[in-house]
Amino acid sequence: MIRVMIAEDQGMMRDALALLLGLEDDLEIVAQVSSGDAIVPAATEHRPDVALLDIELPGRSGLDVLPVLRAALPECVVLIVTTFARPGYLRRAMEAGAAGFLVKDGPVEELAAAIRRAMAGERILDPALAAAALNAGPSPLTDRERDVLAAALGGATIADVAARLHLSESTVRNYLSSAIGKTNTRNRIEAAQLARHNGWL
Repeated sequence: MIRVMIAEDQGMMRDALALLLGLEDDLEIVAQVSSGDAIVPAATEHRPDVALLDIELPGRSGLDVLPVLRAALPECVVLIVTTFARPGYLRRAMEAGAAGFLVKDGPVEELAAAIRRAMAGERILDPALAAAALNAGPSPLTDRERDVLAAALGGATIADVAARLHLSESTVRNYLSSAIGKTNTRNRIEAAQLARHNGWL
């Protein structure tokens, strides 16, 4: 029996996945969580063989939790299952140790098959997304530039970003200026939007 944990913030989607996957003879749903902060505690308690992580979760994103989960429970196979087919997300997920990256628009039978294949040691990638990730190349942003751009999303002021990240305002301006140059955009709003679109945030 393959023990599965689901991390998905939309209750209807989470319940449907749990119900449909639970109908498979060899799959058992042992935990369901709705926020990124709940993933590692639930995984530590229930010891799933496979964790299905969404990216956009309250608290911490699935991508941010992924390396923490892999460190806490290295035997757990992690599959990212998301609506957001962004090349940068795929690259970050694979670099952090995910066994696969799937888009939510496929039938549940394909997801069940992907779980079995991942448990057998295969890497599971959406072919079109993998090609797009190769063409897009790696993110040009440093971790700190990424943090500052992410904090600037939604129109936060320089002072807001500085306070949130415990940096000086001049340091925040320097990181934003560097990120704008690297993304070849006109301002921090465009830079943040482009970085988000490409899955770099």
